[in-house]
Amino acid sequence: MIYRERLIKEIASSLKNYPVTAILGIRQCGKTTISNYISKKYSTTIFDLEDPVSTTQLEHAPMITLESLQGLVIIDEIQRMPQLFQILRVLSDRKENNTRFLILGSASPRLIKESAETLSGRVSYIDMSGFTIDEIAVSDQNKLWLKGGLPLSYLSSSIKLSYNWRANFVRTFLERDIPNLGINVPTHALRRFWTMLAHFHGQIWNGSDFARSLSVTEPTARKYLDILTDAYVIRQLSPWHENISKRQVKAPKIYIRDTGLLHFLLSLEGNQIMSHPKLGLSWEGFVIEQIISIMGTHNFYFWATHAGAELDLLMFGNNKRTGIEIKFSDAPRTTKSMHIAIDNLKLDRLIIVYPGNKTYKLTETIVVVGLAEIINYLKR
Repeated sequence: MIYRERLIKEIASSLKNYPVTAILGIRQCGKTTISNYISKKYSTTIFDLEDPVSTTQLEHAPMITLESLQGLVIIDEIQRMPQLFQILRVLSDRKENNTRFLILGSASPRLIKESAETLSGRVSYIDMSGFTIDEIAVSDQNKLWLKGGLPLSYLSSSIKLSYNWRANFVRTFLERDIPNLGINVPTHALRRFWTMLAHFHGQIWNGSDFARSLSVTEPTARKYLDILTDAYVIRQLSPWHENISKRQVKAPKIYIRDTGLLHFLLSLEGNQIMSHPKLGLSWEGFVIEQIISIMGTHNFYFWATHAGAELDLLMFGNNKRTGIEIKFSDAPRTTKSMHIAIDNLKLDRLIIVYPGNKTYKLTETIVVVGLAEIINYLKR
């Protein structure tokens, strides 16, 4: 097991301060593994809603089953039984309540919104991804990029086994997981849409183009996009609008969150991405996902104007406006677009993230930082 220190500390803090902690993330990202690790520090009762015994217990007498339990109660695959949220609200409001509930789900708060609203003020959400760069050896950075961070893909003993695992994951996700979330969309249509998204990875969303290609309405294409976003396989990176005279892009950018899945959907095995037209955008999406997953903040945007100026990532934090440009290059240089972004957005600094391991300045405002060091640099 790879020790996931940052997540373990975050979960422990949440359990201390909230009656209910929800760990949400893509299937097979390690939610059950990390909850089992956490459970060793408590007197724990575990319910797995993919287990018929657990399901029967909580279907027929949920209040009786849960109200007498002490310590930590883990409920896995909570999205299968949203009626439990009302029960958890009652149990969370008990006086002198020492019980803590850790609930796990493969759906975002949006997919379980109506039920989750019941727990307002009582629940802390922790979004969980696959492995991130702060959890692995620096020397394994490219391995994480190529295979993706889903544990069984990353830990596979060969590229071939990893690729085959991702193939099975995609099939199971579409044929079983999506229907289990109560979503009725033809499997072949959603797979075709997901594959199309892989070819548009890192580009600005254009619903009419997707609708035309799929022979569906634009609202249907948007519905497909939201389904995959809510299931944690797509990231919609929101645009930032500044009060300037230039026309700015207002549609989100679309990324496949796990680059291992991206490479599979592009039919790329092993190092084949290195000679593919999507090389730069694959690296860009990888870096963006690492930064957002680790920093744990929603204060990230991209910025672009219709005149062509753009910024891969705009971060607000530590009383700074930080611009981030991502380049797959041995020796990145400044560009006109970077200087426009600095001036228009009043950036305090602009960081160029590249695959190397040296940190050096290009100007007083622009610095080049390797991926392994970027998180420490952003926290300054």
